[in-house]
Amino acid sequence: MQLQTIILAAGQGTRMRSATPKVLHKIGGTPLLEHVYRLARQLGGQEINVVYGHGGEQVLSALSDLQVRWTEQTERLGTGHAVMQVADRISDANKVLILYGDVPLLRLKTVQKLIQHVGPQSLGLLTIRLDNPSGYGRIVRDSQGKVVRIVEEKDASNEQRAIGEVNTGILAVPGAKLKEWLGRLNNDNAQGEYYLTDIIALAVEDGFYVDTTQPDEESEVLGINNRAQLAQLERLYQLRHAEDLMDKGVTLRDPARFDLRGDIEALGQDVEIDVNVVLQGRIRLGNRVKIGPNVLISDSEIGDGVEILANSVIENAQIGAGGRIGPFARIRPESVLAEDVHIGNFVEIKKTTVGQGSKINHLSYVGDARVGAGVNIGAGTITCNYDGANKHLTVIEDGAFIGSDTQLVAPVTVGRNATLGAGTTLTKDAPADTLTLSRAKQASISGWQRPVKKRT
Repeated sequence: MQLQTIILAAGQGTRMRSATPKVLHKIGGTPLLEHVYRLARQLGGQEINVVYGHGGEQVLSALSDLQVRWTEQTERLGTGHAVMQVADRISDANKVLILYGDVPLLRLKTVQKLIQHVGPQSLGLLTIRLDNPSGYGRIVRDSQGKVVRIVEEKDASNEQRAIGEVNTGILAVPGAKLKEWLGRLNNDNAQGEYYLTDIIALAVEDGFYVDTTQPDEESEVLGINNRAQLAQLERLYQLRHAEDLMDKGVTLRDPARFDLRGDIEALGQDVEIDVNVVLQGRIRLGNRVKIGPNVLISDSEIGDGVEILANSVIENAQIGAGGRIGPFARIRPESVLAEDVHIGNFVEIKKTTVGQGSKINHLSYVGDARVGAGVNIGAGTITCNYDGANKHLTVIEDGAFIGSDTQLVAPVTVGRNATLGAGTTLTKDAPADTLTLSRAKQASISGWQRPVKKRT
């Protein structure tokens, strides 16, 4: 039997109090619905159907790259009604897995175990026991412990409300029987809705065995209905990733103050990460990387032995082995730093290549530039790369020394081993192996008096 997945994502999420559809709110920088989609993709070649509703245009626009079949639920009359919207797409020969777009932390192994319970006369149901089951449908079993039905809380008796085992809504069902049971659902209940949970009683009536599975952690089946729950699941998600990184040998100074909002595609040995670090997008970390506190790294590759000091920001950049960045440095997109480059405090680099061993240690801006190897750029240096309409290139060749408080008015080239005197405004190319400077002549005026405030 092939697997087919239906993800229910039509809920309005009124308690979020947001113009953004609930399933587009993010955990770890990724929309809730995309988390569920990624899980479904891990289950192998299959068709994935998404039933959407509230804020449909936003959902389709934000997640247009997902390889799914979209179906709109124009009237939201319950979970059973939502599945009915794709009934004509369900293959009789398939196993059908039903997931929810606002339950982002479900683990692959839990779902794989659930799917195994689907057979010619059985279906799989994911349940969990809670100390406080309020708000959940209760699992009703007979005297032999077999599941006979699910009772929603609003329809439950006091005795049934005392049951601690609850329905998560996640189940796996034979396709042919699912379509049949959907056709037999009714909305004779307190909500006037078509409950998907009612197919459990129909299955039992038809002689099916309801085989239950439980997740390892309660967090796997927690849904999101408000901002507090969103924040709770964010921390649970981050702690899960923190524990995974520590299992792989990463030192986290405080796992509760670490955020991964993307994917670490490559990870070396003996990486150390201090508090309040955010890794965003696609990240590659080499061996012995040390990341200081309050650092943001986005879509970047960090080479072996790099040290990133406190409060630095690195975006879409490559940092070569042995580099030292910060504190308070900003490496902007399309910057490539070779080995052993030092970028110091309050230095900003943008769309620039920097050669091996070069240093830009203090209070400088270098943008749209090619900096060679062994270059030293003094404090307060800027490349004047923008003329108000176009960006221009600055070239600083190997071995050049740029004095403090220098302005390089692009397009301009500083030759190999050239020296620029402090305070120079360079508007023409500086020759190699030569000192170039531009300064007003210094003068001292004796007898000069400072202005004083006039008395009225």
